[in-house]
Amino acid sequence: MTREQRNLMNLILRYIVLIVVGVIMIYPLVWMVGASFKTNSEIFSGINFIPINPTLDGYRRGFAGYEGMTLLHFMGNTYKFVIPKVIVTVVSATLTAYGFARFQFIGKKFSFMVLLSTLFLPQVVLNVPQYILFNQIGWLDSYLPIVIPSLLAGDTYFVYMLIQFLRGIPKELEEAAEIDGCNVLQRLWFVIVPMLKPSIVSCALFQFMWASNDFMGPLIYVNTVAKYPVSIFLRMSMDAEVGFEWNRVLAMSLLAIIPSLVVFFAAQNSFVDGIAAGGVKG
Repeated sequence: MTREQRNLMNLILRYIVLIVVGVIMIYPLVWMVGASFKTNSEIFSGINFIPINPTLDGYRRGFAGYEGMTLLHFMGNTYKFVIPKVIVTVVSATLTAYGFARFQFIGKKFSFMVLLSTLFLPQVVLNVPQYILFNQIGWLDSYLPIVIPSLLAGDTYFVYMLIQFLRGIPKELEEAAEIDGCNVLQRLWFVIVPMLKPSIVSCALFQFMWASNDFMGPLIYVNTVAKYPVSIFLRMSMDAEVGFEWNRVLAMSLLAIIPSLVVFFAAQNSFVDGIAAGGVKG
């Protein structure tokens, strides 16, 4: 067998493996789409994703909502804190990362060590002290406890990610801008931010998906049903006494993840570039 033939065989095998793995990974989502059009009994009749007797009952009952509040109401609640959280995360993480990567100040190494140490703290350890703090401030039953920590660069992972990328950007670019008369904020906005765009998009996408899927945060801090996000609404839809209407739950779950899928595919190229750049810089 010649080298060209071996290379062709290796290429074919790689594509076969990738296709098989891709089908295995995407099949649950495809099955979820098909199952949302099945009857509740048909869902458990097999793993085939094509419904035998398609029905829209799951979507109709899903949009019926809860006490006059529809699925769209709860999805709107979700993005009332998701969008501000994404915006403040990008701003605070960029400013903090820029400060650590470019400036020298007293206690920088210690502060950076403390910053990294918070990565190892599980959220469950912080739930009780944070709840007590926000209760004393009077922020319970609102979205402030979910958004404000991100405003203060509380999402350490994103800060660290941007610092690693900033270390690969030549300082000479900022020095040239400084010679041209740019101050610190102008150098950040006109020089650094355009080069950080792929990583910033990655941070925004991660935060958007994580915040959209957050269940524990709203469950702990939000007490009013009318303020619940869609993640808690989906859990409320599961009635253990009369049995789960799985087609209804699957239909609502599918509708709930559509915004995340749209945002991901719209920014897919920048997301991949940001992850790749963050992995090799530093």
